[in-house]
Amino acid sequence: MSGKREPVVDVHGTVEAGYEPVRDAFAANFAQRGERGAAVAAYRHGRKIVDLWAGAKNADADDATPWQEDTATVIRSATKGVAAVVPLLLHQRGQLDLDAPVGTYWPEYKAAGKERTLVRHLLSHRAGVPVLDNPLTPAEAVDGVSGPAAVAAQAPAWEPGTDHGYHAQTYSWLLSELVLRVTGRTIGAFVAEEIAGPLGLDLWIGLPEAEAGRVGRLAEITPPPAPEGSGLRVRPKRAVAEAYEDPTSLTRRAFAAISPHADENAPEFRAGQLPGSNGIATARALARLYAALIGPVDGHPRLFAPATLTLARTEESAGPDRTLIASSRFGLGYMLHGPAAPLLAPGSFGHPGRGGALAFADPESGLSFGYITNGMQKNVTADPRAQALVRALRTTV
Repeated sequence: MSGKREPVVDVHGTVEAGYEPVRDAFAANFAQRGERGAAVAAYRHGRKIVDLWAGAKNADADDATPWQEDTATVIRSATKGVAAVVPLLLHQRGQLDLDAPVGTYWPEYKAAGKERTLVRHLLSHRAGVPVLDNPLTPAEAVDGVSGPAAVAAQAPAWEPGTDHGYHAQTYSWLLSELVLRVTGRTIGAFVAEEIAGPLGLDLWIGLPEAEAGRVGRLAEITPPPAPEGSGLRVRPKRAVAEAYEDPTSLTRRAFAAISPHADENAPEFRAGQLPGSNGIATARALARLYAALIGPVDGHPRLFAPATLTLARTEESAGPDRTLIASSRFGLGYMLHGPAAPLLAPGSFGHPGRGGALAFADPESGLSFGYITNGMQKNVTADPRAQALVRALRTTV
């Protein structure tokens, strides 16, 4: 025995009988995987079965404020899965044709060879505009005008619809402007009024000032810790890491469409509406939202009709991703289960957030899942802490 003691963290919350492996994995994330503050929740057939939180609310090393039951965080690209609910509901209601050209709703988008871009191309990362020739400042990114104007004017990097590449930042302006043109409402207002409000979700795209005190500070992105005793440094897939270091690569330029990077802890960033990157939520809200996509929750009817659920998880894009380098799989608005982004099972759909967050639903098992963290680690689609929790949940099925 080495005599070395693992750090101890007090885990708060509840788990139903039979789901204790998730609690064990959550505690192990603090002891073994560098977790700082986090929460995890799960629902099954509309009933909450896991609701846990632990650690510090803020990632600052000198701040011991404890994570509370209602603490929320920025969920980065896990926001994409929340935002995708909106166009799919609009389609379900007959207000949005997925096979119509984007220019039908947004005439300015026809510029620079994009007149044949279809709405479904925006949702499946096939639009060909993952980068901007002239990156936006953080202030421009959230002003509601500069982003849509930039993507409307941008020439595509490939013929829309012929290939796919993750639209890390530009997804925000593509989706927000499309929803605004169709509904006359911002996507944040739609989520608040028609999804979060009725379901009682602590979830926002555009944080109200009154809720600011509940949101924990994120850490800077750091490499995940190496497994103890391995002698190895865990790092992202080499090809992705090398592409990100190249300032001319599609990978680097896609993530740098906002330059310099916005301060995710700044009030003005959190108040902005970026449906690809700056949603704020509790783990409980994410799990409950995904539960509501696949079935009734506490008397609320399911949000997605069977045909809409099929659209969300039917493969639209697959194979080598021009932005992420590795292979990726997308339905309409959602990442699908695969080696690059493991979810619960082959039929699962959801979305990770760079640095840690993850949310998804699995219709076959009736399970939904939400995980948030303030300890940002250098992972894009398969964070080891989130994956440890998913493996534990898988053992309960």
